[in-house]
Amino acid sequence: MAVLSPWLEGFAFLEGPRWHEGRLWVSDMHQHRVWAIDPDGHREQVLQVEKRPSGLGWLPDGRLLVVSMVDRRVLRLEEEGLVLHADLGEIADWHCNDMVVDGRGRAYVGNFGFDLDAQEKPRPADLALVHPDGRAEVAASDLRFANGCVVTPDGGTLIVAESFGAALTAFTIADDGSLSDRRTFAALEGAVPDGICLDAEGAVWVASPVSNEFLRVREGGEVTHRIPADRAAIACMLGGEDGQTLYALTSKTTDPEEANGLMSARIETLRVDVPGAGWP
Repeated sequence: MAVLSPWLEGFAFLEGPRWHEGRLWVSDMHQHRVWAIDPDGHREQVLQVEKRPSGLGWLPDGRLLVVSMVDRRVLRLEEEGLVLHADLGEIADWHCNDMVVDGRGRAYVGNFGFDLDAQEKPRPADLALVHPDGRAEVAASDLRFANGCVVTPDGGTLIVAESFGAALTAFTIADDGSLSDRRTFAALEGAVPDGICLDAEGAVWVASPVSNEFLRVREGGEVTHRIPADRAAIACMLGGEDGQTLYALTSKTTDPEEANGLMSARIETLRVDVPGAGWP
């Protein structure tokens, strides 16, 4: 059985892994920082995001976008610093979380839909579409805690992890970015799909924090790989020089106070046969 190898430690709670220009980018949500890490493990703090960073992505011209969770915004990094890219207060019912930015600069952003920390009863929420100029609209409704998202290499399909729906859900992307033809990509009974990434065979790697594992899933639901973790599996990204390193984010807790006390979040790695593809 394949086994994860610890790589870097000393983070509070990591989300939103992205491989970009030769480095792994991650958001330390509860430390309010965005890090860029080179293959040798050297870390550079790129941003401080006071309202908790999560999803990351880049516009076609290279400018960084980051989700600011608590104030439900997408921010853009300019030479003078972070500026508002889109305000999602009219779309998101609670904290925003993960995001994928496609090759045309369109961002799809999920949100919790309810106060998870207060243990409110789950309720469905809308997925936001943010155009490159910052205009925002509802892309899809009734998602059960939309979380990690990927876009296929042809730009034609969006796949969303519905954490409270135990499923990956696919949509067809129109030329204007709107979504249609909602369908189940894979039902994942017993899993809670969180962060996801896509490989060149069209399979999706899925982090499942409740079952403490990373799954590789084909369309239709076939699980080809099941990689156990000794703690919660939060998110994953394929990267490295050849795109065949799975960077797996794990943590002993999701609670903000505990996370900042334990600093138990870490990045683990696994060599895989199929490289990454699509966005992020």
